[in-house]
Amino acid sequence: MKQYDINKVKNITLAGHNGSGKTSLAEALLYKAGASDRLGKTADGTTVCDYDSEEIKRAVSINTALASFEYDDFKINLLDTPGLFDFAAEMVEGIRACDTVMITVSAKSGVKVGARKAYDEAVKQDKSKMFVVTKIDDKDANFFNVLTELKTVFGPTVCPVVVPVLHNGSIVSYVNLIEMKAYKYDAKGNAVETEMPTAEISEKFEYRIDGLIAAISEAVAETSDELMEKFFEGEEFTKKELIDGIHDGMNRGIITPVVCTSAADLAGIDMLLKEIELLLPAPNEVAPAAASDSTEIKCCADSPLAAYVFKTIADPFVGKMSMIRVMSGRLSANSEVMNAASGSTEKIGKLYTLCGKKQTEVSCAEAGDIVVASKINANTGDTLCDSSRIIALPAMEFPKPCYSMAVKAKSQGDEAKISSGIQRLIEEDPTLSYAQDENTKEQILSGLGEQHLEVAAAKLKNKFGVEVELTVPKIAYKETIRKKVKVEGKHKKQSGGHGQYGHVWIEFEPCVSDGLVFEEKVFGGAVPKNYFPAVQKGLEESVKKGVLAGCPVVGLKAILVDGSYHPVDSSEMAFKTAASIAYKEGLRQADPIMLEPIGELKVTAPDDKTGDIMGELNKRRGRVLGMEPVSHGTTLIQAEVPMREMHDFAMYLRQTTRGLGSFDFNFLRYEQLPANLLSDVIMAVNSDK
Repeated sequence: MKQYDINKVKNITLAGHNGSGKTSLAEALLYKAGASDRLGKTADGTTVCDYDSEEIKRAVSINTALASFEYDDFKINLLDTPGLFDFAAEMVEGIRACDTVMITVSAKSGVKVGARKAYDEAVKQDKSKMFVVTKIDDKDANFFNVLTELKTVFGPTVCPVVVPVLHNGSIVSYVNLIEMKAYKYDAKGNAVETEMPTAEISEKFEYRIDGLIAAISEAVAETSDELMEKFFEGEEFTKKELIDGIHDGMNRGIITPVVCTSAADLAGIDMLLKEIELLLPAPNEVAPAAASDSTEIKCCADSPLAAYVFKTIADPFVGKMSMIRVMSGRLSANSEVMNAASGSTEKIGKLYTLCGKKQTEVSCAEAGDIVVASKINANTGDTLCDSSRIIALPAMEFPKPCYSMAVKAKSQGDEAKISSGIQRLIEEDPTLSYAQDENTKEQILSGLGEQHLEVAAAKLKNKFGVEVELTVPKIAYKETIRKKVKVEGKHKKQSGGHGQYGHVWIEFEPCVSDGLVFEEKVFGGAVPKNYFPAVQKGLEESVKKGVLAGCPVVGLKAILVDGSYHPVDSSEMAFKTAASIAYKEGLRQADPIMLEPIGELKVTAPDDKTGDIMGELNKRRGRVLGMEPVSHGTTLIQAEVPMREMHDFAMYLRQTTRGLGSFDFNFLRYEQLPANLLSDVIMAVNSDK
């Protein structure tokens, strides 16, 4: 692939709700541009962008795929991101690397949560936006209803550019409102110019087209004083004025064009490619990126190198592959660059451009381009730069893991493989985390949802050859006592020769501590001092298991007050055993109780769902502490909830809020387990052993 002038590069990320047609649109663009020789289908697993085995199996996008192709003297870097909320990190990474976010909206189902999230992320990252209304050929499609919904949800910046002409419920042609020309499409997706529609062809279309022309003219007029003056004087804008106005408006975030396409029969795909050329900003036209120290990074090939690693791919055969957006300067193959994050030198070997899984080697990538490097040490979020100007670009903000499962190898001896494999997956996906629970000693894998962890487990098997079992994590229950008791512990055994003799009186009482507090108040040498450590050690070993369910005991104070010894038969082991006997008897008498962990919950949800969520928290034995508005239409609910009740809360919240809700949940303290749950918990704890 040849080197392209920075003005001839377009970086686009496809984002939107799952099932809105992102991958099919990418497939149609690649096919129409001649970058692929067949029109693949998601359902058949034959698309360019969904090439991972799990994507083919599930018929959904899981990873962000890069498809770079050439069209009409332009280089277009297309990033196809997943729409499933479990893989939200992929969308964040894709939007970070692009200049324009192309948001797909189904003409059949309209604006869904995924479109809103993509739009919000694009606004957050200050990217230009375009809506593509897909599946326009569907019998239940209604473009104009969707257009109205887009304006209602996203405001007056929404501006139609390509619209369908309907007659008796069927599309007869497509009108390009910039060119003011109408086109029909044959069975192969080739456009033929036709007459502009009249009222006879489409009911009320003359009224509609006047309104659409007025909408596009008004949007363009907002981009400059000269155009606004011309608009008020009633003059029509030229084609160039419309193109330049929309181009400028997109770049400034005040115009969001809307086009319509059908990936199935390729209708409108050629016009979309033309709009990509004319309307979308080039890398050097967008606002310069700013480093963490506020240094402005101009997108220019003559500046020192600054490149951002926005995604990592863990490939067991090729090794680590890093997707890189070159922000300034030139990244060359077989060169050395600085990693601003680690402070070390990175040796860049071969560089590639990708079209799905097809790799094309390139010698270098200039400012504004996207390229892939293999086998470098840099991680997602690292900045590669020239040693003459060491700068770091701001890190991406990813959703926090909110759903956890315990991981166990199906085959003995695979534990090391699991650990190394998951570390590779974490390099690839920053929303995964892996750690050992200090209390239960389980290995816990956390992510954004059930499907997220299922896919991670499948990748472990397919990529790294290790099968794992995912189970609900154990709850770290503890035990304590509620009253003070004094008990005797005596260990006496005679078996010929030296016997064993240890005798103690110990007071047990509740206290505030995370374990055992030991004291001695022995008078008159009833128990020699040299046996005190043995008594303490016997108690410390005993508190690891309580008398109710065998859980660790906390908040326990033990005072050695009396006892006796034998000058020959007493030993450290005998006193250690005696202390253990006293412990077991003392806890039974001291009104033992179970403690459960309580967490602090902060839920952000739409206002109209707060009642449902608070009702659900009450069912989960939660205590709602307060509510406060955080933004327009969103409320923060604060509560305290037992961790036992929270395992599937992520799934509940996503279903109830349709993906708009989020939450943070962190351990707070231990509280007494209700008596009605005691038998169930004891049974569950014992069954896990």
